[in-house]
Amino acid sequence: MTREIAVVAFAQTDTQRTTEEQSEVEMLMPVLHDVLERTGLKTADIGFTCSGSSDYLAGRAFSFTLALDGVGAWPPISESHVEMDGAWALYEAWTKLLTGDADTALVYAYGKSSPGSVRDVLTRQLDPYYLAPLWPDSVALAALQAQALIDAGDTDEPALAGIAARSRADGAGNPHAQLRGPLPHGDYLVRPLRTGDCPPIGDGAAAVILAAGKRARELCERPAWIRGIDHRIEAHALGVRDLTDSPSTRLAAEKAGAFERPVDTAELHAPFTSQEVVLRKALKLGDDVRVNPSGGALAANPIMAAGLVRIGEAAARVHRGESDRALAHATSGPCLQQNLVAVLEGDPR
Repeated sequence: MTREIAVVAFAQTDTQRTTEEQSEVEMLMPVLHDVLERTGLKTADIGFTCSGSSDYLAGRAFSFTLALDGVGAWPPISESHVEMDGAWALYEAWTKLLTGDADTALVYAYGKSSPGSVRDVLTRQLDPYYLAPLWPDSVALAALQAQALIDAGDTDEPALAGIAARSRADGAGNPHAQLRGPLPHGDYLVRPLRTGDCPPIGDGAAAVILAAGKRARELCERPAWIRGIDHRIEAHALGVRDLTDSPSTRLAAEKAGAFERPVDTAELHAPFTSQEVVLRKALKLGDDVRVNPSGGALAANPIMAAGLVRIGEAAARVHRGESDRALAHATSGPCLQQNLVAVLEGDPR
């Protein structure tokens, strides 16, 4: 890499069970204004804009074009969109800045899960010939993964309950979390997963600003430098995968340089407790690493924004001096099918 690129600002909405009184634009605008104010930038100062969202959630084609109203119609902008979690939009913006075509980038993502049945909507991600016609929903597939981990001796139900309890307790300190503080682990949703093992359904949005080189230092007292970022994908067919492991996460982490030196913080996009078990193993995270101090996706899981939130939360800890080297992870698809890993570092203190 010939340019240093950093996350210099992060903002997010409070994740809410429903925002039926708001459109996507109305949900986005306060976040976009907030992230720009943190740097003192205006829309005209941004060299590139990239967004992440899903037409399946919105229920209409090219829904992201309506969300652009939140950015503003003037001045004209250089813009792109990915039909993925906003973490992948950040990856595109990062590559754009690497080329030198821009010095700053605005990345945002949003998702409203409340209008429909998320468990049914996410079946559209499945192989359309063999698996999707069976309509296995996202929780049922996660339960298959959890049971495979239990059968392999990698975890058990009390350990999964402990992950849920820790995440919700950490969420108590996050003003944007949907679920905060101690909660009952609940009844079985799909055995062996109880309601506490699964993410809440909620609406939310997030935005970050990237900047290159000296521009980053002008905009942020302690930029979160992206030292490496990579994403990989597993085989589409679940039947040919070992659900107790995540080779794509391990490879992405290796290519991002995560194993070169220890990290002190890890924000993992693990919507289900069992997935944290898989990710900890793939990323070689020991007990000395602070995992999901924000509460993670078990405390708030705005689909299409939750992965970007993981990067933003990791960067924010670097900004505040609470972390020197942090790992951020994002996932998309059933049972950790696609995985992105970023390594963020602050300047030496």
